[in-house]
Amino acid sequence: MKEKKDIRILAFESSCDETSTAVVKNGSEIESLIVATQIKSHARFGGVVPEVASRHHIEVITQITREALEEAKVSWEDLDAIAVTHGPGLVGALLIGINAAKAASMATGLPLIGVDHIMGHISAAQLVEPIEYPALALQVSGGHTEIVLLKDPTHFEIVGDTRDDAAGEAYDKIGRVLGVNYPAGKTIDQWAHQGKDTFGFPRAMIDEDNYDFSFSGLKSAFINTCHHADQLGQELDKYDLAASFQAAVVDVLAEKTMWAIRQYQPKTFIMGGGVAANLGLRERMNNEIAALEKAPKVILPPLKLCGDNAAMIGAAAYNQYLAGNFADLTLDADPSMELPYAEDYK
Repeated sequence: MKEKKDIRILAFESSCDETSTAVVKNGSEIESLIVATQIKSHARFGGVVPEVASRHHIEVITQITREALEEAKVSWEDLDAIAVTHGPGLVGALLIGINAAKAASMATGLPLIGVDHIMGHISAAQLVEPIEYPALALQVSGGHTEIVLLKDPTHFEIVGDTRDDAAGEAYDKIGRVLGVNYPAGKTIDQWAHQGKDTFGFPRAMIDEDNYDFSFSGLKSAFINTCHHADQLGQELDKYDLAASFQAAVVDVLAEKTMWAIRQYQPKTFIMGGGVAANLGLRERMNNEIAALEKAPKVILPPLKLCGDNAAMIGAAAYNQYLAGNFADLTLDADPSMELPYAEDYK
């Protein structure tokens, strides 16, 4: 019997403020993962500055490509494809990774695969253990908060979306009010575990008959509470503020997601995106799902795979490789790329 050939993919990710390369084998094994972070460069601005991000990508992408191959102990001849995020994201940042990937594909003759960034975040789960389909994912990050139905490895559909701010965006905005450096999520999470939900912030849309979210009102309620206290000369407990904010976010995310799990009866539940690293959210979802009579398998990627990284792009690209979904050298950035919405999306 002929031995099955391993498929190795060199992946690029540069959609925002992390430049990353990775070599992924068979869509499930990370042979190398390099991430060049820009957090310090953007922290003083309180968020990502697109032009600064693009310049940093240009500075490091050649070097980290070399490092990824060296760490994996492979040469270009050992690779089977080149993959790259082509959206959504910052257009200038995306183009750096895309042009690097296209140059590598053209120079080596290796096929090129364009990957949706959100599919990448969700596909990071298969780097932990195999996904059983159909699956349901809660994608929570700075730019996206969505509930996504995975019909198979390459067909993803949105069943719930945010109407305004994403959860991660709201964390960063209230972090500025509390004087927390960007990105604020980790610190707010830590403070939340030391405080109590004493402010009772609103749980927007929690009782509506859909799987959509809204965090703009929560953000405004938080900011107004802090500004009103400042005007009165009152000092509010930062730990209680963090706990109250996080309780409101987690309540809505958990409630809506559990409704979706009960409706769609997935075989696997996944969390993806930067906010998937939030310990409060991870604890809540684990507990809620464990209490179900018929519980899906739960895959929560390790914290290092929750943020932007090229390994997740390599995992998603493997699925596209098997499906024969290749790109050509006309591949371009699509900063507003969206997954399709399910037919029954309300």
